[in-house]
Amino acid sequence: MNLDNNTVQLGRLQSFPRVSAFDGTTDIEYLNNLSAITKPVQLYVKRDDCNNLAFGGNKVRQVEYYFGDALAQGADTILITGAIQSNFVRTVAALAAKIGMHCHVQLESRVANDAACYHSSGNVLLDRLFGATIHYYDQGEDEHGADVRLYEIADELKSTGRRPYVIPLSPGHQPFGALGYVRAAVELKTQLVKQNLEVDEIFVASGSGSTHAGLLFGLRALGMTPRVVGVCVRRSGRLQQERIRNRCQEIADMLECDSKVMEDDIIVEDGYFEPGYGQARPEVWDSIILAARKEALILDPTYSGKTMAAFLGRARAQCEPSTMLFIHTGGSPGIFGHQDQFEQALSQ
Repeated sequence: MNLDNNTVQLGRLQSFPRVSAFDGTTDIEYLNNLSAITKPVQLYVKRDDCNNLAFGGNKVRQVEYYFGDALAQGADTILITGAIQSNFVRTVAALAAKIGMHCHVQLESRVANDAACYHSSGNVLLDRLFGATIHYYDQGEDEHGADVRLYEIADELKSTGRRPYVIPLSPGHQPFGALGYVRAAVELKTQLVKQNLEVDEIFVASGSGSTHAGLLFGLRALGMTPRVVGVCVRRSGRLQQERIRNRCQEIADMLECDSKVMEDDIIVEDGYFEPGYGQARPEVWDSIILAARKEALILDPTYSGKTMAAFLGRARAQCEPSTMLFIHTGGSPGIFGHQDQFEQALSQ
């Protein structure tokens, strides 16, 4: 992908070191069967679940810049914290294995789920398969505390001669991961122009805020104006809106350029968030099953399933022709950690 024509709009993006985990593009596909249900609204999906590192997903684009910064600092060990079935943790463990770095992951108790599959299958199994050293943090809604413990582990590793690099969870740190989706905005613009496709709305999961904010910042910097809706998966709309606002400013500071994101551009949807992180309501399960049976899309109940529910809800509510795009952020390994819930949903 050539960024040269976007140097002015995207500031210092090309100056940041990046480890290439995925150098191609992810396809944009027309959702023929779902579009038949939502006429006159036409639905498309960008398949970020299909990039080629360890089951893919949006985190592949994000880890490239964290690892780039880590290697530039001479690190030999990388640390990250996240939920037990974290896609981010799994992707970090995978790339660390691929490039020969040691990896320590901290799994947080964010979800009240005692099922054996949740604690041993899915992403947890992959973390172990990739050789990560696993630590546990018994709190689930304490980003600052989780980071503090991660830095304590890093200090312990330093005392043994390791050179650790921490990927922090809480706000207030440079969002290197967001740069991956600023870069993705260039890819998306190029694809839409090539396909002569105009998109009115884009739906994307909004958790840490790096994917949502990076994509929004990049699109606005490139002069693209589709409505970008971040679907809340971790916190309320009010808190998430503030997080995205701050993330966009942090990106502008990193790139040393002005943000083109206006207050009205920051749109969040929290109508599908409850009952909370890692849990899903019946309409979310209905959307997961519908997407699988109509388009063979594999969605998880934590991120992509909630986003699909909001995406379809919006499409069904419209009467005028429009074109909508779903950013498939992946998460397919996580479905095996929720096998008991899948079985219950399928039985109903």
